[in-house]
Amino acid sequence: MAGEASIYGFKERRVDIGELEMSLYQGGNPEQPTLLMLHGYSADKNVWLRFAKHFVDDYHIIIPDMAGHGDTAFVSGGDYSITAQSRRLQGLLDALNIDQVHIIGNSMGGFISADFSLSYPERVLTTGLVDPAGVNSPEPSTMQKLLAEGRNPFLVEKRDQFREFYAMTMAKPPWMPGVVLDAMAEDYQQRRTELAEIFNDFHSTALLEPRLANLRSPALLLWGSEDQLIHVSSVDTWRAAIPTLEITVWEGIGHMPMLEIPAESAARYQQFLTKYSESAQ
Repeated sequence: MAGEASIYGFKERRVDIGELEMSLYQGGNPEQPTLLMLHGYSADKNVWLRFAKHFVDDYHIIIPDMAGHGDTAFVSGGDYSITAQSRRLQGLLDALNIDQVHIIGNSMGGFISADFSLSYPERVLTTGLVDPAGVNSPEPSTMQKLLAEGRNPFLVEKRDQFREFYAMTMAKPPWMPGVVLDAMAEDYQQRRTELAEIFNDFHSTALLEPRLANLRSPALLLWGSEDQLIHVSSVDTWRAAIPTLEITVWEGIGHMPMLEIPAESAARYQQFLTKYSESAQ
């Protein structure tokens, strides 16, 4: 994936935020407003590349590996709650001398994006939410049903389990060589204990509903109708909590629109950014 990142003009770097060093991709135009893109639980910064490439001319782009993910180290007992991850982002922006960002996140990253926007409103221009975690789902997803049965599909013990889990993450996944999927399966197996700790911390964080009425930044919600990890009925919860929320739901798309339909989802996000950039002038 580093090769793909370089094709789009992204450079990988490490930034010391005091508590730890965060790995990230940095690219685009440093003279322009900053987009901060956050991946979901168990994923890494690479999931945003094919979406992010559409913004390199007009924005400065930061795509970090959140603590415990990708090339940012896991430390047992390190606190992987949403609150802690938001605090680390504050440290990252301080280290990079970036005052304000357009923040967008998928899944756990969406939860972090909303929490960051509520906790540090002076740092946020707009908030993008892509199939985000963080609120109650009126209808249980496939994953929630499995969790209720005592099985976490993210915690993989063998290759076949990974293939089953991977099929849940996207309705229209990009083509991936079998050898790459096998390597991903091995990585998930090796990280099983780490992922379990991160999952427990992530899910110990209070849900967002009581706070969402305080969201000050313009917000966009993107969702795939076939999401098996977080049911699309969650859209109703977000809509009720944020009356001004802009919403787009794509039929036949799963949990990761930025990977499944990168050009289309980027175009929708660009439309949103353009609207609020013009209104701020």
